[in-house]
Amino acid sequence: MSSSATARTARTARRRTLRIAAAALTAAAGLTLTACSGSDAASGTKAAAHLDSDAAAADTSAGVQGSEPQTDSGAKGDSEAGAKAGTEADAKAGSAGRQAAGAQGSRGGKAGSGVQRCHTSGLKAVFATGEDAVPDPDAQGATTTSIVLTNKGSRSCKIGGFAGVDLKPDAGGPGWSLARSSAKHGSITLAPGDSTDFTINLALAKENEEGSWKPATVAVTPPNETTSLTLKWPWGPLVHQDGATHPATFVNPIG
Repeated sequence: MSSSATARTARTARRRTLRIAAAALTAAAGLTLTACSGSDAASGTKAAAHLDSDAAAADTSAGVQGSEPQTDSGAKGDSEAGAKAGTEADAKAGSAGRQAAGAQGSRGGKAGSGVQRCHTSGLKAVFATGEDAVPDPDAQGATTTSIVLTNKGSRSCKIGGFAGVDLKPDAGGPGWSLARSSAKHGSITLAPGDSTDFTINLALAKENEEGSWKPATVAVTPPNETTSLTLKWPWGPLVHQDGATHPATFVNPIG
């Protein structure tokens, strides 16, 4: 063999040895990288599992801690607050109810005591004409007649004081508004169908006596009213004293 051939053979063997060594180094590096990757992955998995466990534990702990105030102090506090609020609301409602009831009772009492006055349209007036009600013509001014007022309406009404009494003649001449006595007066409540009366003191005269005057009708105006009830005069003539300071014929209060 020549020296040149021997040299080529030697170079070829050397390159083969280098390739084998390089392959071995490459394989070793691959194994090393694989081992590192596996270790890191395992560590990462373990770390992730550890973090997950810690998070789960934290969540569980937070859930327990969060639920305890809600279950115990929170719910209890809410329950106590609700009960207290309910008690206060009930107390206020009860107070409001009592106030409303009191107001209603007060209104009822006021309504009971605040009955409206009797109006002319709700009253009927008549002369009392019974045997004992006929005035005595010989009494020389000491006799009386009575006018009865009846509540003909459907509600109670109150009446008191003096009625206006105007005597009117046949011919339509001037009338005579009777004076009122100085007697004290109150008021009376008339239920539907109830009656009261007032008297008129009379100074009766003889027929055709000088100064006598006989009315034809009587206009009776209830207290505080402006319209009248008209009645026929049922008795004889009167001593005409329409201008007298203290006439013997005058009106007494109702009741």
